[in-house]
Amino acid sequence: MEMPVPNPAILARKDRLVQRLRGVLPADAVIDDAAETRAYECDALTAYRCPPLCAVLPASTEQVAAVLKICHEEGVPVVPRGSGTSLAGGALPTADSVILGVARLNEVLEVDYDNRLIRVQAGRTNLSVTGAVEEEDFFYAPDPSSQLACAIAGNIAMNSGGAHCLKYGVTTNNLLGVTLVTMEGEVVEFGGAHLDAGGLDLLGVICGSEGQLGVVTEATLRILRKPEGARPVLMGFNSPEVAGACVADIIKAGVLPVAMEYMDRLCIEVTDEFSGAGYPDCEALLIVEVEGSPAEIDEQLGVIMQIARRHDPVELREAKDADEAARIWLGRKSAFGAVGQINDYMCLDGTIPVSSLPHVLRRIGEMSQDYGLKVGNVFHAGDGNMHPLILFDANKPGDLELCERFGADILRLCVEVGGCLTGEHGVGIEKRDLMLDQYTPEDLQAQLHVKDVFDPAWLLNPAKVFPLSLSESRRAAA
Repeated sequence: MEMPVPNPAILARKDRLVQRLRGVLPADAVIDDAAETRAYECDALTAYRCPPLCAVLPASTEQVAAVLKICHEEGVPVVPRGSGTSLAGGALPTADSVILGVARLNEVLEVDYDNRLIRVQAGRTNLSVTGAVEEEDFFYAPDPSSQLACAIAGNIAMNSGGAHCLKYGVTTNNLLGVTLVTMEGEVVEFGGAHLDAGGLDLLGVICGSEGQLGVVTEATLRILRKPEGARPVLMGFNSPEVAGACVADIIKAGVLPVAMEYMDRLCIEVTDEFSGAGYPDCEALLIVEVEGSPAEIDEQLGVIMQIARRHDPVELREAKDADEAARIWLGRKSAFGAVGQINDYMCLDGTIPVSSLPHVLRRIGEMSQDYGLKVGNVFHAGDGNMHPLILFDANKPGDLELCERFGADILRLCVEVGGCLTGEHGVGIEKRDLMLDQYTPEDLQAQLHVKDVFDPAWLLNPAKVFPLSLSESRRAAA
């Protein structure tokens, strides 16, 4: 993958830059030792690595503003970093950039149960937001698989979702406001403690902007009352196409489960061994969960199981108690880690219309044969957010490149059937060269103009989102 050529003038000014940064941050918040900066050389897309010029760890909005102002004056690129769980290379540094990590921005600033909101610093982890309110029977809905580690800042940058996004939506549906620092060091507020702000929807522009427009330091999030109860049902089928058809039929019936998750045989076997969930011997598995009062749950599951029976399931199992429900979900939640124990893999996140699931699953199987690489499919079936895991050998010359070509073809397939390149991982570096497969040149120019407004010097998160030729020419002209 091509990366920008480091700016030698910036590299030569490293000592002055570090000295200036140490003037506005505590001593332990500036990391410039070559060995220590290697901890920031990549995110969860570990195939690509590049140590940054240095890394900084501010602990307040004011410190973030001071850092950005200095970097802007010095003409130094800045790469915002949450917890480094990006699967698309969203936090990959360039050799002449400063990593701005938000891990120390982890405080709860306000909880308002009456208005159902919480305000937190953006480095706080996803799961700990629920942890701050669960004693009062509230929760924060978006639940990415990395929720134990991923930061709210990264969730906002990539508009992350999770297993329960079918009912509760993704980050943008649960984000009320942000405090953002521009590249010039200006602190601005978008949204607030209300559902919709007046005027231009700038909050909607920020959510999903992948650190291209500013650094989010605080976020106001919607919290919800925990449901009275929830219950999953496990469905095994003889083929991926049949499972996909079942998903489409459930959605068409007007039932809204809180989650509908899919796994194919490869993932079923690996995750079952890893978690002990007791999954059935089948080609495709659905986990469908509904919630509400006992009567509501019974009614919804009755409709869902009636639909499932029409597709001749290998097994149809309703969780009998909380322990069995937890085991069912443990397998799904541990899928990425379980597959990672047996093989190198690349995880994609293209989205498709639910009605296209049977066709897309069949085509992925055919492409797997053509490329000679195995694929494990595990994804949010209810909203068509695909997560194919392409297995490859990182130590075999040419295998990574072959895997990337296979992945690009899968993403193009998603676009062809009316979907898009990313559902929640973002574009990062992984999909930047595919942007013209989804957008026209005019569409991309409109997006580039938005970047021009927020970051005229093109210093924030370089080499991401847009085809490299476009972003580098913009940066050179700034």
